[in-house]
Amino acid sequence: MIVIPLNIKEQTEIAKAKPSGELLNWDDLRKMKYSWNVACEVLRMRPPTVGAFRVAKTDFTYGSFTIPKGWKLHYLPHYTQRNHEFFPHPEKFDPSRFEGAGPAPYTFVPFGGGARMCPGNEYARAEILVFMYNIVTRYNWERLIPDEKVVIDPLPRPVHGLPIKLIPHKTEA
Repeated sequence: MIVIPLNIKEQTEIAKAKPSGELLNWDDLRKMKYSWNVACEVLRMRPPTVGAFRVAKTDFTYGSFTIPKGWKLHYLPHYTQRNHEFFPHPEKFDPSRFEGAGPAPYTFVPFGGGARMCPGNEYARAEILVFMYNIVTRYNWERLIPDEKVVIDPLPRPVHGLPIKLIPHKTEA
């Protein structure tokens, strides 16, 4: 189970600086650095894709295996992003992994990498941050099944759909 520590202070400061009813803008999203680090750590631990296929452009050796040119290869972000050489204590939830320059290139690939990077990755970032902001600034919540298991079939998902109870924040009169 992943317990996600959201930086409520980050969202609260943005909310306090905005007139009532004003929507988020790009500058607000750029201020959510810790929130994005939290989202990246979730994506590292539970990547949104099973992987992708690539074709070997040349013969090469990997470990003790020779891979001929033209063979199809399948990579799995789940294993890449849990490699202890790049992510010490890979089972530990640690958003600080994404501070500064972050992980080495091609070790964190929830949206692919290089020329084949998902064209929707920036949209996904905005959507994730807007969702986090609205949940944190408007609600408290509690999981209805505290120890719900996550299965991978082929994508990670909570067994019962992660039912939660949303409790609206009390508004000041």
